[in-house]
Amino acid sequence: MEYFLNSLPFITYLWKKMNKKIKKRPSWDEYFLKVAMLVSERATCPRMHCGCVLVRDKQILSTGYNGSIPGDGHCEDIGCMIVDKHCIRTIHAEMNAILQCSSHGISTNDAIAYITNMPCTNCAKALITAGIKEIVIFSDYHDTRAEEFFKIAYVDIKRIKKPQIKIDYDLSKFSSAKKFK
Repeated sequence: MEYFLNSLPFITYLWKKMNKKIKKRPSWDEYFLKVAMLVSERATCPRMHCGCVLVRDKQILSTGYNGSIPGDGHCEDIGCMIVDKHCIRTIHAEMNAILQCSSHGISTNDAIAYITNMPCTNCAKALITAGIKEIVIFSDYHDTRAEEFFKIAYVDIKRIKKPQIKIDYDLSKFSSAKKFK
């Protein structure tokens, strides 16, 4: 009996059984893209909800979403301002993330940008100039020349599958958590 319990087939069986109960943690790329997806929920332009997270050494430097300048009305309230098929009322997510770093004195050099969509041409140029070394996306964007500029500047583009939308957090699974009364 002792031999059976220490045998490779039995250990493999136990490992598989245990792993079925353990939820796989998201990869770092999936994690930061899920954060970008959550950030995009703050976007105020109905034409596109985009989120951007700037990360260096697995630490979030800033976040950004597409929305109007401070003091201006939001597209969802007063309408979009369309020029050449683009809404110009909003500042894009990537620009807002870069500007947030700038206003707090945080360098973006050698950071990774996790963005829900391929950047527009102007945001690509801003990311390059800000020193971003890689972008990670799960969808493309219309009418952009971003890839051309990223190639010229040696910025890597990583396309991954869209992370699952669901956030798996069940209080009943955690013995140290209690629901509010």
